[in-house]
Amino acid sequence: MLTISRAILDAIVSHARRDHPDEACGVVTGPAGSDTPTRHIPMDNVERSQTFYRFDPAEQLRVWREMDDRDEEPVVIYHSHTATEAYPSRTDVSFAGEPGAHYLLVSTREQDVTEVRSFRILDGVVTEEPVKLVGVPADGDAVQSYMFGQSPVAVDYECR
Repeated sequence: MLTISRAILDAIVSHARRDHPDEACGVVTGPAGSDTPTRHIPMDNVERSQTFYRFDPAEQLRVWREMDDRDEEPVVIYHSHTATEAYPSRTDVSFAGEPGAHYLLVSTREQDVTEVRSFRILDGVVTEEPVKLVGVPADGDAVQSYMFGQSPVAVDYECR
């Protein structure tokens, strides 16, 4: 299960909306071994494409070195899909190179609906996982704007 703060998820969605109609991409780091996403790093999609993303190699090298220096690891790797559902494409699966990371996808295909889904991708196998938001206001309407777990299998999520 991916447990992520509402503030970080909002920043990811904002990045995806800002870069639309191109795919947005980035990483959320956390302390090594913690599986806790704490630092959002939006990255440049050097492809500037509506159907494909790729981190800028120089930027990626800089960010990964910075993670090493800070004893962090990539907890979440995210990108957006601009015209399709938030589900990993064959290309996404083939490029998934961080076995411990959560792969978060945001669909920006509908202006008024934000579809967010998280996956584990290991050895080409895609497994959807629940998303748990923390730091959510207690007003009861806090997650109304997000759609989670849109696969045919029910996905459990809760907010605190």
